[in-house]
Amino acid sequence: MSALPGSPEAAATTGLDDSQVLPAPIDLPPLTEQARIEARQIIARYPVARSALLPMLHLVQSYQGYVSPEGVALCAEELGLTKAEVGAVATFYTMYKRRPTGRHLVSVCTNTLCAVLGGQRIMDALSADLGVHHDETAADGSITLEHAECLAACDYAPVVTVDYEFYDQQDVESARALVAALRQGEKPHPTRGAPLTDFRGVSRQLAGFSQHADEAAAATAVDAPGDYEPTLRGLRLAAERGESAPPMRGPEAEPADAGEPRETVRPAGSTGETPGQEAADARVAAADTPAEKAGAAGAHPDAPEPAGRRLPDGREGTDTPAGREPGTGGQGPDGPSRTIEGRGPSRRR
Repeated sequence: MSALPGSPEAAATTGLDDSQVLPAPIDLPPLTEQARIEARQIIARYPVARSALLPMLHLVQSYQGYVSPEGVALCAEELGLTKAEVGAVATFYTMYKRRPTGRHLVSVCTNTLCAVLGGQRIMDALSADLGVHHDETAADGSITLEHAECLAACDYAPVVTVDYEFYDQQDVESARALVAALRQGEKPHPTRGAPLTDFRGVSRQLAGFSQHADEAAAATAVDAPGDYEPTLRGLRLAAERGESAPPMRGPEAEPADAGEPRETVRPAGSTGETPGQEAADARVAAADTPAEKAGAAGAHPDAPEPAGRRLPDGREGTDTPAGREPGTGGQGPDGPSRTIEGRGPSRRR
């Protein structure tokens, strides 16, 4: 895939957008027949096949570490889409990577609260240590670094995630120590949540498949301990003080006279009128306000036809006088005409 001339950041490509089009890594594992089988298993979960695209893109990342051109082609083939349609989705969401990632994805929140408490300083320090900028991978292939707009954990700020697992209340030194351990092959336990695996493993989990070797390992991940004190603090204080939320109100009962009168639904047929006329009479009688009564009377089958507009010269009708049509500039079909206001002769056809 090559960039189209003049595109933003030279980035528009057919099927996959990127700020820099890179050749596939030499050691990129192929998408095997097993990957295609699993893609079809994902499709079978949805009543509309196209809905399977998002988890299928995670599946591609679990095999190759990013949404590769080969992965775009596989998704397009299985879903009956064009590569451009698949690429449009893959380039919209930041969780889909457009170039090969490292073993771990480190995300640093730099949004308002985290930034104020040191998130940007953490990002700058890690960038200097790794020799990379946003969305770039260290030379040894260990870490891909990115800044995140918000990791939805403001009560734990500043926050860093590794493969989407949380490492809370970080500072520059603790974040540098975390990344150093990751580069040495260690997997420090997250502050809360499942034990750390790697980027491809969590991508498989997001695709809807277990990333763990067996059920016991999966259960251990689910039951992993964590420090939830900031989130639970308000709940615990409320329990200590005997505070509780007010009871929720149930749905209000509808008024007994809601809806149209019974006569409008089942006309009696005893007044000598048609059912439509009888129902219309009932609507007029049931109207509560003058405006409602006028509206019901106007909609009555026996209501007189609206009179035509009375023109200043005493005629009735709705014809637009010659020369008054929009854009005619006062010129009728037979030349200039006098205005109605001047009570000049009128032309009717």
